Amino acid sequence: MKVAILAGGNGTRLAEETVLRPKPMVEIGGHPILWHIMQHYRHYGFSDFVIALGYKGECIRDFFVQQCAVAGNLRVDFRSQWISPAVTPQPYESAAPSVVDLIDTGESTQTGGRIKRLAPWLDNETFMLTWGDGVSDINLEALLRFHRSHGKLATVTAVRRPERFGCIEISEGVVTSFQEKQNKPNDWINGAFFVLEPGVLDYIEGDSTQFELEPLQRLTAEGQLMAFQHESFWQCMDTAKERQLLQSLWDSGNPPWKCWTYALRGQE
Repeated sequence: MKVAILAGGNGTRLAEETVLRPKPMVEIGGHPILWHIMQHYRHYGFSDFVIALGYKGECIRDFFVQQCAVAGNLRVDFRSQWISPAVTPQPYESAAPSVVDLIDTGESTQTGGRIKRLAPWLDNETFMLTWGDGVSDINLEALLRFHRSHGKLATVTAVRRPERFGCIEISEGVVTSFQEKQNKPNDWINGAFFVLEPGVLDYIEGDSTQFELEPLQRLTAEGQLMAFQHESFWQCMDTAKERQLLQSLWDSGNPPWKCWTYALRGQE
């Protein structure tokens, strides 16, 4: 199953970091937050990624080119000026995903438009989707089981968040109201980590469509949006304060979103 990650926004609320790099490349514990998100999916067996690039997309391309070069053993033949994989086995399990498609979706394209532009790489099949700036300890297997159990077009992970977010009203698992930026304390909010059927793409008109607005509201009105209610850890990284929070959790030695256990070049 493909995992789509939107990584093209400007990250204006984190301008002190994003003036030089896109928000998904802002580091937590020495690794970009995008890397953390991908390790979460990979832990549950999802290793085929499609990443929507936009603002400073070249930084993300450079990161994966470098990861590809250093993730395994290489042979550098100076006589032929050729670089190829070495034939000896790796001494550790690679933390790199299996396949990553990096797709330029334009700097000014809105979230819905970015998703629509990824359609040729989604194989007209059920796919997962999340933003490139939030981590969680969501059980992705349970999320997928829930999606498959209800037969609707879309599942959103609903999480608790008391400030500056809109709210989701839920009745017996069905989303009955989806309102962005309404600031109702302690209610459910859109935590991303979606599972979507390809029919959702028909709800997106074009590049100027914000997925959080008309598409999700139409899906809600038609009873096609279900909520996977997640009570445990979830945290986005929109501001410097939130980035510092995530860094402090990583420094504690037990970050709640870290489910993977293999080593990366001798480091946890």
